[in-house]
Amino acid sequence: MSQLTAYGAADGLVRVYPASTADAATRRPAPALVWAHGGGFVAGDLDMPEADWVARSLAARGVTVVSIDYRLVAGDGSGRYPAASDDVLAAWRWTLEHAAELGIDPERVTFGGASAGGNLVAGAVLRLRGEAVGEAGREAGPQEAAPLPAGVFLAYPTLLAVQPAPDTALRALLDGAPGADRFGSDAVRDMYETYLGGPVDDAPLFAVPGLAAASDLAGFPPVLMINGEADELRVSGERFAATLAEAGVDVECVVEPGTQHGHLNRPVEPAASASIERIVAWFAGLETGAARPPRPTDLHQTTLRTTEGITS
Repeated sequence: MSQLTAYGAADGLVRVYPASTADAATRRPAPALVWAHGGGFVAGDLDMPEADWVARSLAARGVTVVSIDYRLVAGDGSGRYPAASDDVLAAWRWTLEHAAELGIDPERVTFGGASAGGNLVAGAVLRLRGEAVGEAGREAGPQEAAPLPAGVFLAYPTLLAVQPAPDTALRALLDGAPGADRFGSDAVRDMYETYLGGPVDDAPLFAVPGLAAASDLAGFPPVLMINGEADELRVSGERFAATLAEAGVDVECVVEPGTQHGHLNRPVEPAASASIERIVAWFAGLETGAARPPRPTDLHQTTLRTTEGITS
């Protein structure tokens, strides 16, 4: 694999993992993933496996990864929303501006994040779309000029501040694996209140993207979502995936069998490598060029494909 590089032009915001290539003389522009690790908005760094191992694994498979060192919420209250959201947007713009320097195909640049990073990326894409600006009861923001991603990858994202209760089947899984049962409604609300610096009741859509209606999401890029099996956050992810499908977005929502939350941060688990294979296959399936579908005329058309386990 090529030597990873921290580009000074981004003021230390990103670490770039160039896609490996067998022959530099025949190098062609590579696909890319702008990637945000998880950590509940208060933890995580570029050296955790969910950031570094994922980036190295994808780079070895031909995908350049731009890993984001976004601001975290600190004890003094710094880093609260919208700091991290601004950072992931800045990393997105920087990547597109430096596509030629990075050797990436600007038409095959995707956006992705894990857990809280998935929240940040989903919210950032909504900011890029500008669809929520000026809606009653939601925070308005500036229209963003940067293009939308060719696709969005969300790993076990947290997308709702008010965590819905799991269904009977998921509740049974959590009861059978007490260590997995750590994202109940109180814990999730506390996490968002820390991120927001106040109550969640009037939280802006960009900070809680699971609140989006189908009308907010029409024209959203194609999405791959990989959820943990025994993970209560899976509920918010699956609800968001269903709303995306209602909006006519191409969504593949996968439950990685035998996993708890954060399996990409545990490379020794076979499921982590299985998820890498899913991501690589998803990249291969994205169209080069206009990968973003047009706004559907029927917002009720369904394009959600739900997968359990590896399929041949």
